[in-house]
Amino acid sequence: MKKKLTFEIELDENHLPVNIEMISSDGAANEKNIKTLMISAWAAQTKEALRIDLWTKDMPVHDMFIMYHQTMTGMAISLEKATGNERLAGALRDYCDFFAEQTEIKG
Repeated sequence: MKKKLTFEIELDENHLPVNIEMISSDGAANEKNIKTLMISAWAAQTKEALRIDLWTKDMPVHDMFIMYHQTMTGMAISLEKATGNERLAGALRDYCDFFAEQTEIKG
């Protein structure tokens, strides 16, 4: 079975993103008002991360901080699940706490 996840990016006259939509082939993950998109993929042959980072012109900086915090926290969880390395995952969680304090997104 194959499924498709598509992102449609609406650009302004200067080719800056103004809206991002996500459409899944089964309709389970459709979202019409995405403000930022970060995709990472591992190229096994060249052993490098391929990345796409986009954000709309109206993405508030405070919301960007929250999105980064949630993304890094999720990465800590994934790191621990994928590798079993609790120490490194804990260090990343510690940084997430520091990040939240510095950006004043969490009390």
